[in-house]
Amino acid sequence: MQQQQQQRRMFTAALLALVFILAAVSTTEAGKKEKPEKKAKKSDCGEWQWSVCVPTNGDCGLGTREGTRTGAECKQTTKTQKCKIPCNWKKQFGAECKYQFQAWGECDLNTALKTRTGNLKRALHNADCQKTVTISKPCGKLTKPKPQGKLRLLKAA
Repeated sequence: MQQQQQQRRMFTAALLALVFILAAVSTTEAGKKEKPEKKAKKSDCGEWQWSVCVPTNGDCGLGTREGTRTGAECKQTTKTQKCKIPCNWKKQFGAECKYQFQAWGECDLNTALKTRTGNLKRALHNADCQKTVTISKPCGKLTKPKPQGKLRLLKAA
């Protein structure tokens, strides 16, 4: 009789173990089926669109930029990100646009300016930059050629 009770207990224990194993397997499979649904929800969110970098102090250095995205199921639709604007870039063409400039041209005597052209080398944060830019600056002191004859007369006297 004790042997039959012991066999029943072992059979019951084995049956319970089998039930637990089946429950664990079905839970794991159910978890795998839920993951694609979560990915589908993430795809409802649009791509992040970023504003230009706004420096904290002055017109270069550390700053922040705002990001936004659209989507009905998105948990986060706006966020702020740290950014940096290099201080050695030409700010008149956009603080996030870097240009490679050619040598200065000859001085235009009519305008007293010399010019040079720069081609876009790099744009930070997908900034909207012009492909080519032209800058001008004063030529400096213009020296008019002095007549040599008057100097010789003064020296001779």
